[in-house]
Amino acid sequence: MIAPLPAVAASPEAAPLQTGPAVTPATFAGALTAAVGLFVAYQAYRGYRRNDSRPMLFLGVGIFLVTAAPFVVTTLLVSVLLASDAAAILAWALLEILGLGSILYALTGA
Repeated sequence: MIAPLPAVAASPEAAPLQTGPAVTPATFAGALTAAVGLFVAYQAYRGYRRNDSRPMLFLGVGIFLVTAAPFVVTTLLVSVLLASDAAAILAWALLEILGLGSILYALTGA
């Protein structure tokens, strides 16, 4: 049988091992999705500028609203403004609806 280790009292000078907020896998995945979405939206914007194509503009705006904006807005709502989870989910859903509407408009009526 292995004897348990003696308890060590924490000294007041002991520094915590982790000083900042932890980056969870979900946060990392959301940030990666936002970064890729920003890149794709930027490429659509470049296509709009190069060809003066309104559908590409609405496609870029829609992709931005579906990928990058919800992550940034909900992260700010929850982290900085300390809003409720319900407010973050509502903001996320509204931005996705607006983004999908913009993409639909780009594909059908722009």
